[in-house]
Amino acid sequence: MLCYSSQSWGYARFTHRRLPQFFLLFPMEAETFSDIRGQPITLDCQRHSSFCSEFTVSSPKVSIGKVMAYTCSVWLLAYFLFFFTQNTAVLSSAILVTLVGMVLHIHFVKVDHESLLVIGSLGIQVSSSYASGREITSFIEMGRIKDIVINEAVYMHQIIYHLCVLLREPAESDAVAGVVPLFQSSKPRLDCLVKVYRSCQEILSKVP
Repeated sequence: MLCYSSQSWGYARFTHRRLPQFFLLFPMEAETFSDIRGQPITLDCQRHSSFCSEFTVSSPKVSIGKVMAYTCSVWLLAYFLFFFTQNTAVLSSAILVTLVGMVLHIHFVKVDHESLLVIGSLGIQVSSSYASGREITSFIEMGRIKDIVINEAVYMHQIIYHLCVLLREPAESDAVAGVVPLFQSSKPRLDCLVKVYRSCQEILSKVP
């Protein structure tokens, strides 16, 4: 079991999510893995230099079949209630609930891509891109990072693994102040995490 820690940290925003094209010194590698639910995910690795790599985990797009099933279920229930109540407000509410539910799902729940950009001289940038196009980005300075580890946890009666950033305690260099879990939406399995972990450790080992 690998376990690790962290501290209170301040996130700074790193403005350049993608490095310029001339930094792509190595070709991109794309591999297919699966998440803890058995769904296919894709890991894209871009090695910009020996001290800078970016890892992007992509989840399946929103399923049209699931959207149609959800919509039909809500509307069938609405028509069933309308049959007994003869209240047209029921049908209007069904349409409103469907639209609002879909908007909330793609804007706050459905994550299409999660990326991890590791720059040995600066730090780590973590980004999440939602189905609506909304993106959340945070940055952890290298001086606050103690290590990157794979931690195991129990989830729904099974053991799963997380890639985590351990944050350094300012007062004690050997202490951990906090843990920042990565790829929380896509939840890759261990084989995918190990690939990312090894590349991150290769970069961290070159940091003075």
